[in-house]
Amino acid sequence: MSIQVSLNGLSFCILNTDKKTISYLKHFEKDKKLSPFEALDFLKHLFNTETALQSTFNKVHVIYVNELATIVPKPLFDEAHLADYLKFNSKILKSDFIAFDTLEINDSVSVYVPYVNINNYIYDTFGAFTYSHFSSILIDKILQIEKHEEDAKLYINVSKDHFEIVVTNKGKLILYNTFDYSTKEDFIYYILFTIEQLKLNPETIKLMLLGDIEKDSNLYKMLYKYIRHIHFGKRLDTYHYIHKPKSNYSDFVLIQSF
Repeated sequence: MSIQVSLNGLSFCILNTDKKTISYLKHFEKDKKLSPFEALDFLKHLFNTETALQSTFNKVHVIYVNELATIVPKPLFDEAHLADYLKFNSKILKSDFIAFDTLEINDSVSVYVPYVNINNYIYDTFGAFTYSHFSSILIDKILQIEKHEEDAKLYINVSKDHFEIVVTNKGKLILYNTFDYSTKEDFIYYILFTIEQLKLNPETIKLMLLGDIEKDSNLYKMLYKYIRHIHFGKRLDTYHYIHKPKSNYSDFVLIQSF
C-alpha cells in the first residue's frame, strides 16, 4: 500500500503484487488546508472507516507532498547540515525532523520535512515501513523516461491547488520547483516565469502534462495561448486495474511508487 500525504487530502493505492493488479485507488480531498495534527486525525478516521485499508499489507510506503523540500547535488551534500539546505527557501522550525532521499539516477539528494506524527502512527499500526518525498519519485521517474532523449522538456504535474515543474535537457535535471496557485493566471505566470528564467522558447519547448488536468480545462486553454507544443505524458506501468485511473497520465507518482 502507498499512502500519499498532503495537508489538502490523502490518497491511497493498493497493489496486489501476485496479480499485478491495482485493487484500490482512492482520493480524499479537503476544502481547507489541514495542520499535520488534523491530517493525522483524518488518516485515522479513514483507516477506521475504509474497509480496504484494514487489510494486512506486506509493505507500506508513505509519500509526503509539501513544499518543504529541496534538491542537493550529492558531492555537496553533508548530512550534518540538513537544515541549512532548507532554511533559505522553506519555513522550517527548529523542532522539525528533516529527512532525505538519495536519487541515484542523477547523483543528488532530496532533503525534506516529513510529518513525524504520521510516521509514528504508521509505524505503530504497521511496523516497519518506507517513506519518501513526492519530488523524489517524480524526478526519478521522469529522468528514467528522458534517459535517452536529446531535447529539452518541461514537465508539469498538476494538482488542485499546486503544481510541480521538472525541466530536463538531454536526460539531465535542469530544475525542480513547486508552486501554489488559485487561478489560471497564477498557473501560467509561474510557468512562463520559469521558461523566461531558463531562457527557453515557448514556441519550441515541449511541455508534458501529468496529474489532474484535462484538455477542455481552463488551465489547459490558458497554457495553449502561450505555449505551442503541449503533450500529455504517460505512466510507464503494466498494472491491471479494478477501477481505472482518470487518465493514463494521472496519479503518476502514487501508482509508480511501488
